[in-house]
Amino acid sequence: MNGTIKISKQRHWSESKAHSSWQIFKIMAEFVDGFEALAKIGPCISVFGSARTQPGHPYYELTVDVSRKLAEEGFGIISGGGPGIMEAANKGAQLGGSKSVGLNIELPFEQHANPYIDRNANLHFEYFFVRKVMFTKYSQGFVMMPGGFGTMDEFFEVATLIQTGKMSPVPLILVGSQYWGGLMDWMQETMLQKSNNISAGDLELLKIVDTPEEVVEHVLQFYTKHPLQPNF
Repeated sequence: MNGTIKISKQRHWSESKAHSSWQIFKIMAEFVDGFEALAKIGPCISVFGSARTQPGHPYYELTVDVSRKLAEEGFGIISGGGPGIMEAANKGAQLGGSKSVGLNIELPFEQHANPYIDRNANLHFEYFFVRKVMFTKYSQGFVMMPGGFGTMDEFFEVATLIQTGKMSPVPLILVGSQYWGGLMDWMQETMLQKSNNISAGDLELLKIVDTPEEVVEHVLQFYTKHPLQPNF
């Protein structure tokens, strides 16, 4: 019996290794398709936030306004392509007359693309890490609306890349002081002062605001001193 189990495990391991080799080509194809599509879009701002936020909710409508005002300044808007805050971001982009990009991901609960994405800018990904590269390479700023684990994962990956010098600095904006204030206080008091796990300059990467006008002002002020260009 033990010999049968051992042979079965070996066969499964060999099949997994073969699958992994072919998987490389799927990953390469996603990178190539994403690079070719996004290289043409021009300066963009990525907007992160919860897929659960419904139309009519204050954060949904705030996201529409933020994205519309950024679009009116000439920035395209990139979202995760799904519902909630992502939909609001793409809606604002269209209202502002700018590029509306969706980077959709295949998920078990079947995330669907929202209707406000430009037809030629609706991209679909199987791999989260490929999708993250597209966000980080082609966004000249990141707006973090209220959201959950996915929102924080995406946003703080960008903060880590900037902190470690793997990516040029760009505006990192948290919208909603009531929502994000506690997190910022914790980072200041626990991560910085009590543990010394970050430096004071790391916190200066993040900007908390409450209005669309503050978002736009911060982005425009940043780019009076820095060139608009791909991040790496």
